[in-house]
Amino acid sequence: MTNLDTYPEDDTNYQTFRDCLFSAIVEKSSGAQASKKSTAAKRRQSRPVSHPSRTRDNNGPSADPSELADFSDYLSSEIFPSLPDALRSINHATIKFADPSNATYSLPLTLSTLEDLTSRLPPTVTDTLQAYSLISPPTSDTTSFLSPILSAYITSATTPPPAPSATRADHCELCERDWIPLTYHHLIPRSTHPRVLKRGWHPEADLQNVAWLCRACHSFVHRTIGNEELAREWFTVERLAGREDVQRWCRWVGGIRWKKR
Repeated sequence: MTNLDTYPEDDTNYQTFRDCLFSAIVEKSSGAQASKKSTAAKRRQSRPVSHPSRTRDNNGPSADPSELADFSDYLSSEIFPSLPDALRSINHATIKFADPSNATYSLPLTLSTLEDLTSRLPPTVTDTLQAYSLISPPTSDTTSFLSPILSAYITSATTPPPAPSATRADHCELCERDWIPLTYHHLIPRSTHPRVLKRGWHPEADLQNVAWLCRACHSFVHRTIGNEELAREWFTVERLAGREDVQRWCRWVGGIRWKKR
């Protein structure tokens, strides 16, 4: 097992895992805020009001980004080194040339695999998740919390490189951070390609256009905009960057700094 204090922070897979964990925490944080606002709104419905009040859009978390970054970094440093070597070093080649009879980390992960991975974690992980209301046994537990994070991590770490025509950027094309791993976002989502061609929304040559985004921005885009709307309305970086909610998000996430331990 890798020592927590000596694990190399410049390891690309560690950075990828940390970004996936951070995105999951941000999503849960945003969802919790939306739920609280909805409950508060229902309570206010029975009260007479003299003036309409404007409620701020919940397009981004209001938590201090540095606090969320520190928390995500701490959890990553507890979880990632506890994972098996094969999972920590997974990449496109290891999946491509893996023996089909031993495809332990092929997606979707089986429940037995997830439970095995969870059993390797130090007890402090579950304690922390429960203390911060990220899990609520028996409704949700560490295994269910970790499942989408591991799936996102494996997807990011094993995604094959894009076509040579797609020029790799050296920074996220939305938030412009240049010190974190990048993923490529299909500006016209692949699931919409048949419909796009059938309805003539875009020429076939444009279907492979990509934008290089950090994991946090990539997750935000797909969490906020449906695939068909992306294909029809938000199919360039310039269009995405012009959205008010994207601009607010980028200002917020741009404050994230990973501290050296």
